[in-house]
Amino acid sequence: MTNKIFTFVVVLLMSANSFAEEKLTVFAAASLTNALNEVDAQFEKVTGIKVIHSFASSSVLAKQIENGAPADVFISADLKWMNYLQDKSLINKNTRKNLLGNTLVLIAPKTKTFDVRFDNTFDLSKAFDGRLCTGDVESVPIGIYAKEALTNLGWWKDMKSRIVGTQDVRGALAFVERGECSAGIVYETDAKVSSKVDLLGVFPETSHSPVVYPVAAIAGGKNMPKSYLTHLQSPDALNVFKKYGFNVNPKQ
Repeated sequence: MTNKIFTFVVVLLMSANSFAEEKLTVFAAASLTNALNEVDAQFEKVTGIKVIHSFASSSVLAKQIENGAPADVFISADLKWMNYLQDKSLINKNTRKNLLGNTLVLIAPKTKTFDVRFDNTFDLSKAFDGRLCTGDVESVPIGIYAKEALTNLGWWKDMKSRIVGTQDVRGALAFVERGECSAGIVYETDAKVSSKVDLLGVFPETSHSPVVYPVAAIAGGKNMPKSYLTHLQSPDALNVFKKYGFNVNPKQ
């Protein structure tokens, strides 16, 4: 009897250790850093499953996934890079969903603000001296949205030579925080987590494509993260996203 009890205890301990060591790898847009760390702490507490993050530009992450990086879930800051992976059959399209939305804003270093009016009668190039930081305008989502907005407001021609394109939105935010750029175009959620910048205003929704964050499981991933994808859409998770300023009812 003693041997049977011992064997049963060993099996239980092995199962517990196996569960405790279960991991999920999430590739997510850099703008999600603060909110997703908090959301995933909730998930780990409830399930015991460790979430490993890789935060970067959606373009960089999509290319890494294409090249075989071991991700289980991808959360992009735009539709373009999720579509890129879907076109290559690298995501499970049945799990794809538009999870969140965001807002495009103009920022400046703290105490170095300037007046701006978001219409094509205003000349942004004369409103401040120095550089404007945002993501790379050809590949990084925040930069792509920024170029659309500047173009539609008639500001692109006079501003394009003064734009500094960064690898992701947090890079742009950091440049503005240090005063290396006199202005920046970032997401509202990024501006809100910084005490070193001032939010000058919000770009009109009509000036750029909707800022949408789609999520999906990676095709052929070692884990099928159904419980994680469900958690992202739970009331507890959505309350965290709302706290950080994300729109939890994006266009589908």
